[in-house]
Amino acid sequence: MTDTGKDADVIVVGAGPGGSSAAFHLARHGLKVLLLEKTEFPREKVCGDGLTPRALKQLINMGIDTTEEKGWLRNRGLRVIGGGVRLELDWPELASFPDYGLTRTRMDFDHMLATAATDAGAELRVGTNVTGPVLDRTGRVVGVSAIGPDREPREYRAPLVIAADGVSGRLALALGIAKRDDRPMGVAVRQYFRSESRHDDDYLESWLELRSRESGDKLLPGYGWIFGLGDGRVNVGLGVLNSSSAFGKTNYRTLLSDWLDNTPAEWGLNDPANADGKSQGAALPMGFNRVPHYTRGVLLVGDTGGMVNPFNGEGIAYAMESGELAAEIAVHALARPSGTARERVLANYPTELKARYGGYYRLGNVFVKLIGNPQVMRIATKHGMPHPTLMRFVLKLLANLTDPRGGDAMDRVINAMTRLAPAA
Repeated sequence: MTDTGKDADVIVVGAGPGGSSAAFHLARHGLKVLLLEKTEFPREKVCGDGLTPRALKQLINMGIDTTEEKGWLRNRGLRVIGGGVRLELDWPELASFPDYGLTRTRMDFDHMLATAATDAGAELRVGTNVTGPVLDRTGRVVGVSAIGPDREPREYRAPLVIAADGVSGRLALALGIAKRDDRPMGVAVRQYFRSESRHDDDYLESWLELRSRESGDKLLPGYGWIFGLGDGRVNVGLGVLNSSSAFGKTNYRTLLSDWLDNTPAEWGLNDPANADGKSQGAALPMGFNRVPHYTRGVLLVGDTGGMVNPFNGEGIAYAMESGELAAEIAVHALARPSGTARERVLANYPTELKARYGGYYRLGNVFVKLIGNPQVMRIATKHGMPHPTLMRFVLKLLANLTDPRGGDAMDRVINAMTRLAPAA
């Protein structure tokens, strides 16, 4: 399928979950794939390291071995703490998704996915920093320019490019695709701690209320998490949304420290001696905050296209799902001659993304605005947490875990809500 003078059928920029997923599915269908990654593996990424059943489904699709023998820690569900209530909610039993989640550090998670892509036939080039698109006379992207490990500039050419270069979206920005300010944005900060009492927890833990002793037990903005990794460490962190009055005005590392100082001493999270590395932060681009998702030969996936779930800050599942979808669209597009016939297929990528996530993300955008008000959050926590049935509904909604057909009453209500909501 590769034309003369081309380096690949598809160039994928970025070997995170979205890029590696796309490269895997492209290569599995027989296309020649060039996967370009600016860093080298293994490498650290700022993340909660928690994987919901939605993300796990994508790992199964890629044939990844997720057994405990391979270093994964399974979790049964989500433990929610707020309003004086501690509630454990198991992941729902569905036909469409597994009934358990996983944790694994991004240090080797991304490397594992990139290896799956190369095992499928993709060519990975690390230490290759893509600096911009290569355009033909019509302004269509026909490749990328890059700086290689030898610091020499070079060009790579292909009929299609998939941009999976993360929240910075440098390739998209070079094409004039900027972030939308009317869509949600979050900031997360996390740190690893050694904790013998918490490292093998079989629930992901979410704190809806963060308090600080130093501020007179004042309620802090944002929400926190404690995720056990099974290796003697936990990933602890917090997120703040741009609908909060504290967004952009808060030292998030200090905020994290203030919260951890209030946790039980036996957990070891308020002892700096137990810290395993420094706290690090990252932005969370949500609710399709960068569009269009296809233009001039380039498809955006994952964080590049602002696909983080506004309800829960989950990005990995949507990066991998959009990577698989982009690969499917690319395979069908390249089976047609260049021109109108091919563009007709490529234009279906943003259409399908809207059909899958548009209504759900619109609901998420409303949710973000509501919980940005501390009084609304306090009322919701106080009156919602004591009702397990309601909270099971909330878990399904926040984690986007329903059966599209044949589900229970909760599934039908959530599916109807997302269908009726205008697409984001």
